[in-house]
Amino acid sequence: MAGPDDATNAHRQAVAALLRWQLAAGVDETIGDAPVSRFRDSGPASASAGAAMPQQAAETVASAAPQALPRTLVAPPPALASAHHIAAACDLAAALAAFDGCPLHTPATRLVFGDGNPRAHVVLIGEAPGAEEDRLGKPFVGPSGQLLDRMLASIGLARGAVFISNTVFWRPPGNRPPTPAETAACQPFVERLIEIIAPRLLIALGGPAATIILGQPDSIGRLRGRWFQWKSARSLQPIDATALYHPAYLLRSPGQKRIAWRDLIAIKRRMATTGSL
Repeated sequence: MAGPDDATNAHRQAVAALLRWQLAAGVDETIGDAPVSRFRDSGPASASAGAAMPQQAAETVASAAPQALPRTLVAPPPALASAHHIAAACDLAAALAAFDGCPLHTPATRLVFGDGNPRAHVVLIGEAPGAEEDRLGKPFVGPSGQLLDRMLASIGLARGAVFISNTVFWRPPGNRPPTPAETAACQPFVERLIEIIAPRLLIALGGPAATIILGQPDSIGRLRGRWFQWKSARSLQPIDATALYHPAYLLRSPGQKRIAWRDLIAIKRRMATTGSL
């Protein structure tokens, strides 16, 4: 059983990976938003200004993040700032394992990071892991995952050829929907995951994931079948993005499978034009 020392070592490794990434990117100094006078006497006033810098730095990190979420979905500032720091680490799965800024981390059995090809041309993002996913540590392995596999196979995609993840990486208790704060705490990791894989197509599964990924407040019924451009502050180029009905919804509403089939055909056509097949 992991103890406090293991958690501390994992956090240190994540921070060290972040520093190595920053050095490789050419970062050799840190600055604040406000100018600092170097001619001011180093008295009490200067000491208080220095004490304020860590909070100012945290606010700078949070404000520099892409604003794909609606403003109502905001995590507590310390957790969000920590998420942006750790998400920049090279080993994203290890960084997530060391991250305790999402409340779902505690009640969940295990981290559900993702599954598939890390160099995939197609990335699919759902809402949250369920009970079976929590048990096995992989996304979409229950009945909805089996349907998703068949949906992908219908357009010539094997599960191992894509990458699948969720907007949160731990199962919410009782399979309830993730709260806005939980989703916001995980969002920097979702964005970093997409940046690292750099797929040609990005597919949100279900309404909640579509709201987060596409940054659109409309219902899934209005978003499905449409194409958007996803881009973060660090991504090199926009990614074609769309939404599909969630497989769990299709299991409950089989009459909607005909619409989902039309959307899959449209995705297959877009894959052909972008060289994703």
